[in-house]
Amino acid sequence: MRQYLNWKTSMVFVALLIVVASLIYTNQLAHRLADEEKKKVVQLADAIKTVSKATGNQETALATNIITDNTTIPLIITDDKDVIMSINNIDTVHKQGSQKMLQEKLAEFKAMHPAIVADWGTGKGYVYYGESYILTQLRYFPYVQLTIIFVFLLVVLLAISAAHRSLQNQVWVGLSKETAHQLGTPLSSIEAWLEMLKGVPENADAVSEMRKDLDRLKLVADRFGKVGSAPELEEENLIVRLTNMRDYMQKRAPKKVVIHLQSEESDVPVNISGPLFDWVMENLIRNALDAMAGQGQIDITVINTPQQVWIDVQDNGKGIPGYQVKRVFTPGFTTKKRGWGLGLSLARRIIEKYHHGSIFVTQSEVGKGTTFRIILRR
Repeated sequence: MRQYLNWKTSMVFVALLIVVASLIYTNQLAHRLADEEKKKVVQLADAIKTVSKATGNQETALATNIITDNTTIPLIITDDKDVIMSINNIDTVHKQGSQKMLQEKLAEFKAMHPAIVADWGTGKGYVYYGESYILTQLRYFPYVQLTIIFVFLLVVLLAISAAHRSLQNQVWVGLSKETAHQLGTPLSSIEAWLEMLKGVPENADAVSEMRKDLDRLKLVADRFGKVGSAPELEEENLIVRLTNMRDYMQKRAPKKVVIHLQSEESDVPVNISGPLFDWVMENLIRNALDAMAGQGQIDITVINTPQQVWIDVQDNGKGIPGYQVKRVFTPGFTTKKRGWGLGLSLARRIIEKYHHGSIFVTQSEVGKGTTFRIILRR
């Protein structure tokens, strides 16, 4: 549960509390206003009755004032046969329009409130009333407020997420550049020592292998130096690139692990940054090796289509539990006892940001293995 109880959840929870409190308070105000309007309609009915009887000048004047003061509550007055006798505060279209529109309004008022019965002396009348514009606004106000708070929260969350991503990118770039810089000095020193060792014939084999590892370290430093700057993508034969990576990793894999490369075509041209793409493949293969406990098989399958190239990396290792699959690309997440959890997050950054492709887990089952897929667009 702790992974869900973060600051974003707290913001949403507080916003919901504000909305709920607003709804409750606004509904209470609306009920009070509705009661006041009902009392006012009752007074209007009594005032109309007083005017119709005309018992006294002072009383009639007071009743007339009560009637004329009503400029907000819409009314329809009918006789005992439901014939409309008078209307008040209803749109002028209704006054001048057809009876059908008035009947619809009357039906609406009947559904909203029970009629107030008034005895005119000459017969009974019925006063039907709706809600004033202010009361209507008050009823809809919480929903408007909810929409505003939702939009505000969305904007804030997007802004904070963008700022967080920007800061994260700066950290990535700074860390990568500093790593490349720190590697530069010892690499130059090692290269100088190798030149000195070349002069001794007995060191030829060792120097050859050390040269390969030195070149590899240079490649790693070059990869780190490219993070943060847009690399130049060049057209290469993907099969040749993958074959070289397969051969390199096979020599460094346990003897009981076999790495296969499968492709129906020997020439698959794609635009890539070779060093960075190798980094991605090396990460995927190393993760597969770590998951297989010294024995098993890794299948690299290339599927070429007119619009895309798919590269599947499948192993028969221990697999990833279902609840962890969505988190494998999260910086800092790792299932290993040792590790920083940065390999796959860097791999996704390289594929998505620099190559404009995608990388994801297509399937994983505990005890049976995992398949990662890279999709590169033409």
